[in-house]
Amino acid sequence: MTVPTLPPHSSPTVRASATGSRPEAGPEVSASPLGETLHAQVITWFDDNARDLPWRRPDAGPWGVMVSEFMLQQTPVSRVLPVYEQWLARWPRPADLAKEAPGEAVRAWGRLGYPRRALRLHGAALAITERHGGDVPTDHGQLLALPGIGEYTAAAVASFAYGQRHAVLDTNVRRVFARAVTGVQYPPNATTAAERRLARTLLPEDERTAARWAAASMELGALVCTAKNESCQHCPIAGHCAWRLAGKPEHDGPPRRGQTYAGTDRQVRGKLLAVLREAHAPVPQAVLDRVWHEPVQRARALDGLVADGLVEPLPGGLYRLPLS
Repeated sequence: MTVPTLPPHSSPTVRASATGSRPEAGPEVSASPLGETLHAQVITWFDDNARDLPWRRPDAGPWGVMVSEFMLQQTPVSRVLPVYEQWLARWPRPADLAKEAPGEAVRAWGRLGYPRRALRLHGAALAITERHGGDVPTDHGQLLALPGIGEYTAAAVASFAYGQRHAVLDTNVRRVFARAVTGVQYPPNATTAAERRLARTLLPEDERTAARWAAASMELGALVCTAKNESCQHCPIAGHCAWRLAGKPEHDGPPRRGQTYAGTDRQVRGKLLAVLREAHAPVPQAVLDRVWHEPVQRARALDGLVADGLVEPLPGGLYRLPLS
């Protein structure tokens, strides 16, 4: 999320999923007068409060932006930073990653969680190398055609890496728009057509301003308009916020999805992968059996890892990270 100069790079504290449907087709929506007011105030706040993060710096480049977008999906900045730095030091260009086995991407992913993102990023690096000469494409449609790239990530990379005009809707932006404009505490669980229309309505006409607006509104949701314990006293648009002016009514929509981890298949998968990441030779089934006490759940988790392409079974009851 480089924002002081073009090209701007941006990333929120936690990102939405990289995969998703193609952007909704539809007519352009005229800019909102309210949007013009919000743009100036939020971007001015951003100029003074934007965090200094490596993917926001000009030397990060489009590949650095793309890597950050994958890593920040559902993962806090504090956990991403060390892995991001190591990743870019090892694989400074897509072609560098494309030369490696996909299992090396999974190994380097460490404990960021949702390790299929590592395979998707490896697949994107292969496609970039084969189709685009090793350079992250500038065209939004070409970005969307890359493996593992969905609606959000394509818009984010085009906007933050290349300064283009796109509505970038992650969880933080959706929450800001829900509160400031719609007057509700939380957005729907999944992005709706109405949210996309609202985002287009609020999008500045000027490309440079639109890219900065995307970064600034995202940062506002990450730092001030947070899911819990929001800091309205520090919000540059508190005076225009429909939710605050309505007295902050409680959420009355469908229950918000919580994230549980302890005792889930996801935890077991993580434990199995941890053993395989540390090993540089195939691992016997008996070693994997020690990571979890419940055999049915353990077997289900291992089968899921194999089905997802994260683990490769070998003859003789051995397992390893994938080589192809």
